[in-house]
Amino acid sequence: MFLPRRKSTVFALACCVAFPLWYFHSLQPLLGPSLEYNQHQPNPPQRVPGPAAPPLEAPAQEPINDHDEKGTLPPIVPSTETKPSVHSVELSEHYPVSSLISIPTGTPVILPRIQHTFATETQKEKAEREERLTAVKQSFLHSWGGYKKHAWKEDEVAPIAGGHATTFGGWGATLVDSLDTLWMMGLKEEFEEAVKAIEGIDFSTAKLDQLNVFETTIRYLGGFLGAYDISGGKYPVLLNKAKEIGNLLYGAFDTPNRMPVTRWEWAAAKKGTTQEASESCLIAEIGSLTLEFTRLAQLTKDVKFFDAIQRITDVLDEQQNKTALPGLWPVIMNAKRANFTYTGFTLGGMADSTYEYLPKQHMLLGGLTEQYQRMYEAAMVPIQKHIFFRAMTPDNKDILVSSGVRVNETTNVKVPDFEGQHLGCFTGGMVGIGAKIFDRADDMKTARQLVDGCIWAYNHTQTGIMPEIFRMVPCNDEKCEWDEGRWLKVVGTSTDTNQQVFDGMTDEQKGSWVAENRRIPRGFVDISDRRYILRPEAIESIFIFYRMTGEKQYQDAAWRMFTAIENHTRTDIANAAINDVTLPKPPKDDRMESFWLAETLKYFYAIFADPEVLSLDEYVL
Repeated sequence: MFLPRRKSTVFALACCVAFPLWYFHSLQPLLGPSLEYNQHQPNPPQRVPGPAAPPLEAPAQEPINDHDEKGTLPPIVPSTETKPSVHSVELSEHYPVSSLISIPTGTPVILPRIQHTFATETQKEKAEREERLTAVKQSFLHSWGGYKKHAWKEDEVAPIAGGHATTFGGWGATLVDSLDTLWMMGLKEEFEEAVKAIEGIDFSTAKLDQLNVFETTIRYLGGFLGAYDISGGKYPVLLNKAKEIGNLLYGAFDTPNRMPVTRWEWAAAKKGTTQEASESCLIAEIGSLTLEFTRLAQLTKDVKFFDAIQRITDVLDEQQNKTALPGLWPVIMNAKRANFTYTGFTLGGMADSTYEYLPKQHMLLGGLTEQYQRMYEAAMVPIQKHIFFRAMTPDNKDILVSSGVRVNETTNVKVPDFEGQHLGCFTGGMVGIGAKIFDRADDMKTARQLVDGCIWAYNHTQTGIMPEIFRMVPCNDEKCEWDEGRWLKVVGTSTDTNQQVFDGMTDEQKGSWVAENRRIPRGFVDISDRRYILRPEAIESIFIFYRMTGEKQYQDAAWRMFTAIENHTRTDIANAAINDVTLPKPPKDDRMESFWLAETLKYFYAIFADPEVLSLDEYVL
């Protein structure tokens, strides 16, 4: 989503952030119908033939530029249109709020500049950049064309078999999620065709009885708001649809303590069934609704949406220093009783965007409250001490990996897992943004090490693509020099080697056999999830860090990544997830989640676009 970062206008944002910045739709889709990542569903969505759409044409128009001569965006005026919707549903409210929490008011704080001041590029540099930009746009058009032909107005296209999958309500997740990317790429005809299509979405019915509130929020509510804002408020239907889905999702907060039901039986609620928050829910699902609901409140001036998420924030704030690892929230919380007794902590899947949203919400609110900065800085202390670790690599690269830790309830000993996740790659961008807006200059080194760590993981697999989940060896000392013997011993003792083939082998010999036969590249200890599902987190942070530093090496890294991904995931229809990044020709999975078009290709495009396109001083990502 987009958010314009204006220094005066509070409500001029673009999708999910608020106040002074446009919020660009870039939230981590990570959770599905069970308490696992959505990509780990044991039963894949059913594929069915999809309706055909008009043939795709590739308009030759230039990217749309609504900036004035100073590069700022025109103000967005909140819509005053109040037409009743025929596609919304009214839910009875059992636990109404007696007094609503208001959005902070006042003159927004002038936040520090984030983006690097770029010098004029040479003709050679411009030609190379524009050639790469065109390649990314053509990749987008290929996948968008496959979606239009095989799955128009459905949630996802099946990129191998054709047809579609219903994963998020059946309202057209890819259609809505991709709107702001269409606009940013200058595909106005495609954008307006998509806007016309979304007019008919009926939120009073769904193809699924249970909704994942987080996923529905980021893909639909965020998609509508981002498109509304980035297009300058010229398409009121987008805000109307945002209000429709926002009002529906607000029903998930109708519980005795106003904590939302994150896996929401909305069909039962529609019938008037009372509900309570879950005693076991993922922290990312309950802590990552902040930006979209705040932006919706700003644009509609309906404070109930801000009240809903601010109550969650206040619980997180009150409990932050009472958990087993003070400063952090565990991956699972009891929302019904608003407590946090679980002892597993990470910035990866199941927790990630709860932390990511803290500096973004600070920007969205124009710095008018110190709460989100305080919570972010309180979290950074245990994060830097217990979550980030320096990994030993064959090339002695100075990198950090974001991992997880479990706290022993009896001894209070912190046991790290030294496990990296592609989802955790958002941390480089988060830490970099936090370093700038909160005047934490030393954190820029940490941000660089995290970004370089994700690039390293891409560079050192057979395909040139980072796996979903892996482990590495932590450094023993400040020098962190490569130790082949130590690496082999860890590899040899970290997997099941109780097979006859290992009889008589030393740990180093076992490690050598495992590394060769199980395709463990030097530097990795094991790779527990070898897939790549078209994720955006790495390129998101690389884009942000490039825009903050102006260092071309990050553009070049992005190009290597894009080329590798395109080579291994492209199908005749679109692009598909792959099952094993350690194979030279990895098998494909018949799945293309909406974030491929909504986020991954958006960031690949933005890193090769002119620096004023999606400026970090105008947008919050």
